[in-house]
Amino acid sequence: MKKITLIISACIFLTACQKDDDNTTPTSATGSGGTSTPSLIFKLYFDSTLARLDNFGNPATIPTGNSAQSPKFHQMSAHYIEFAPDSLTALGNGEIVYHGPETSAGGSNAVDFDQAIVKGQGETFYSIPLSQITPGTYKWLRVSLTYQNYDIDYIAKVNGNHYTGRIASFVGFNTYITNYTIETATVPVFANQLQGFWGFETTIPGAPSNPYIYEGQSNGTTVPNPISTTSPIPSGSCVVTGNFPTPLTITGSETSSITVNINLSTNKSFEWRDLNGDGFFEPTDGVNAGDTVVDMGLRGLFPTYQ
Repeated sequence: MKKITLIISACIFLTACQKDDDNTTPTSATGSGGTSTPSLIFKLYFDSTLARLDNFGNPATIPTGNSAQSPKFHQMSAHYIEFAPDSLTALGNGEIVYHGPETSAGGSNAVDFDQAIVKGQGETFYSIPLSQITPGTYKWLRVSLTYQNYDIDYIAKVNGNHYTGRIASFVGFNTYITNYTIETATVPVFANQLQGFWGFETTIPGAPSNPYIYEGQSNGTTVPNPISTTSPIPSGSCVVTGNFPTPLTITGSETSSITVNINLSTNKSFEWRDLNGDGFFEPTDGVNAGDTVVDMGLRGLFPTYQ
């Protein structure tokens, strides 16, 4: 596919916070174990009504000069899931439940996107027999996020009309991508991409060439970690940390499965530098520098279980 340099300016409406509809059917578990084997099941939920947090887990407002909106999420991928018994547990010293494939095909070590598990709202992301989990009481959940796919609203400069565009963003420490599909367009890469790489696709009826596709790199990614002072995460990673309202206890003698809901805050998670302060996202039109994306990080992890 021929990539087309962006020739439109976009204008984003700040949408009211609303919870994304759960209209998907849960898929089968990734891990082993059938209905007769009690399993630990992880499901994904994207919720723009949850708190918007900063890197330290504190409530965050939109900085002066920036604007943001709550995207409509379609899919997400994670590379790592870990239970931590307390706030002093260093990253990697807890119960590592899942660690996705990595590759050096692009040079340095990176997440292998070709083998990544990508799931949507309400779907089962991963499942593992409870017999494989070390018995204990766990207060915290850590999830390393690597990929996001969502819609944003905008206005096209070419005609002033309102449209929806699709963004695919890579927020892991480093990701090897052969190619990726944004919405309908498959974009070749065959290289490593550091945290913050993204592609945007949109279609404008009557335009001389559709879809319009452009790629970019965000300046930063918010990674909420409420226990950053006692259990920090490496710079450039996307290990989001959240605590269970009631600690999760696994005895090793469970007779039924446990489902952990990975509830992620999408509250104004798409943020940009708003040069003219009008609340609309207006990127480069091919001639003049415009608004720039500054953040695509999810704004908090609020795990629950049942």
